[in-house]
Amino acid sequence: MTSQPVVVVLAAGQGSRFGGPVHKLGQAFGASSVLGATLRHALTSRLPVVVVTTETMADEARRVLAARDVVVVPAVGAAGGEGAARAPGMGASIAAGVAARPDARGWLILPADMPLVQTSTLLAVAREIEHHPVAYAQYRGRRGHPVGFAAELYSELVLLNGDEGARRLVARYPAYGVEVGDPGVLVDIDTDADLRAARALQAAPVMHPAPPGA
Repeated sequence: MTSQPVVVVLAAGQGSRFGGPVHKLGQAFGASSVLGATLRHALTSRLPVVVVTTETMADEARRVLAARDVVVVPAVGAAGGEGAARAPGMGASIAAGVAARPDARGWLILPADMPLVQTSTLLAVAREIEHHPVAYAQYRGRRGHPVGFAAELYSELVLLNGDEGARRLVARYPAYGVEVGDPGVLVDIDTDADLRAARALQAAPVMHPAPPGA
């Protein structure tokens, strides 16, 4: 078993609500893209990182991560051949990411369209899954991401499928809310308006809280 939890970044969604020809994860965000910013925050934590994505965003992910850390899955709605079933969604993405690092001491599930989630938040949730089967970041009492799962839940995580993700799993086990001073845990990017708002928040001082004890 590896000595740390693994951050599993989910980047396989279609982003269908976002207008324009460029996928939302490829949109410029600071000095990088939305996906690049999310991955760089994860890497700064010094936790192992895996991204689950489709061919559409695989090259973008490989600009930041080693190829071995990029898990490519079929796009949602893609067919694997005549009569093939619709490719699975978020649940299967989580399962693929967890299965790619089966010996981890847990997994932090982080949607790729949340580039404002801070490194300190990832580390705070990672600490708590040493003591709780499920832990999630929250800001001012509002539940956000990432959601962390302890290693004991491996066998259930790798069986996830469909678009529901891990909500039933979170409901089944005691889940611990980790209060953080990071409003980015509530900010995802689905639309052009979301992207504009996230870019504005990126420059706001509140997005860069001082570390504890500073």
